[in-house]
Amino acid sequence: MEYSILFIIVLFLIGFIGSFISGMVGIGGSIVKYPMLLYIPPMFGLSAFTAHEVSGISAVQVLFATVGGVWAYRKGGYLNKTLIAYMGTAILLGSFIGGYGSELMTESAINVVYGVLATIAAVMMFVPKKGLDDVSLHQVTFNKWLAALLAFIVGIGAGVVGAAGAFILVPIMLVVLKIPTRMTIASSLAVTFISSIGATTGKLLTGQVLFIPAIVMIVASIIASSLGAKAGQKVNTKLLQAILAVLILGTAINIWMDVLG
Repeated sequence: MEYSILFIIVLFLIGFIGSFISGMVGIGGSIVKYPMLLYIPPMFGLSAFTAHEVSGISAVQVLFATVGGVWAYRKGGYLNKTLIAYMGTAILLGSFIGGYGSELMTESAINVVYGVLATIAAVMMFVPKKGLDDVSLHQVTFNKWLAALLAFIVGIGAGVVGAAGAFILVPIMLVVLKIPTRMTIASSLAVTFISSIGATTGKLLTGQVLFIPAIVMIVASIIASSLGAKAGQKVNTKLLQAILAVLILGTAINIWMDVLG
């Protein structure tokens, strides 16, 4: 694959826009960047990536995007260390299994896994979440083993598509575990970072990573994700949830149209 100046610019903009949004709403960004990488380059007459290539680039990029987001949230008591430990350990194992095993899957199978994850996440984001943010951050409790089990399952699916799973971790934390919104956003970024280590390792070991596009996306994400996280701390939590819900729903519809078409 040849990398022209236009190709590099398009990749950088995809990385920047996707990472700003992901930093703002507490996701690694694959929910946004997976379809952008699949569909936008061909619009400019550039070579199209395969689903394997997109998932490989996404996995590496998310690893770096989440660092900026976590760093921005490191103060303020938003990071729940117990939640991060239980979900992080489970998702690391799951994402490695998914990332490594994805080499054996077809292009359409990877897109189907993505579509299923995005659809579940979209449905969960529209479930009412009353009183979540009335709980003090110091009084938050949750079922630790349920959190670990769900993280492991999410990790397998997310590892397949090169995501870190935050786009489904966020609604799980909000709807099932009842974690307040800002703590969910901050903690999900930390769990996502751990998850992306497993997914990236699996993709690298099976040769699914294109290094030049990955580096361009990494540079863009390092710049944009922390800017997005800072912006997110100033935005109303209900608006953040609405933005994420619309993004996930739109992406799920687009992927299913592509798979079924």
